[in-house]
Amino acid sequence: MRKYLLLYCISVFLITGCTWVHLTSDGELVQKVMAADVEECERFGEATVSVKDKIAGIGRSNTKMAGELLILGQNAAAEMGGDTIVQASEVHDGEQTFYVYKCRLPK
Repeated sequence: MRKYLLLYCISVFLITGCTWVHLTSDGELVQKVMAADVEECERFGEATVSVKDKIAGIGRSNTKMAGELLILGQNAAAEMGGDTIVQASEVHDGEQTFYVYKCRLPK
């Protein structure tokens, strides 16, 4: 029984410690800024992204989730044609919303 419990704990630790979210090449071009920095930009809309807030019944770190949500927000903004995001909400139950903007002039 202890062997299975130990295996379960190790599995949960490995799963919660891994990042399953990857920044796309287009997402790398999206910057996160403060609201005051987008006064001259065109707003495209909003991107609401989410990750699991619990794995195997164990809550995940808010810091870890926030990092993954930022990556997802950057990827979503890139898909929308934006190049800049501003945090529109705090992380809540593994979900966060970002405002998406186009700030840079096309080359």
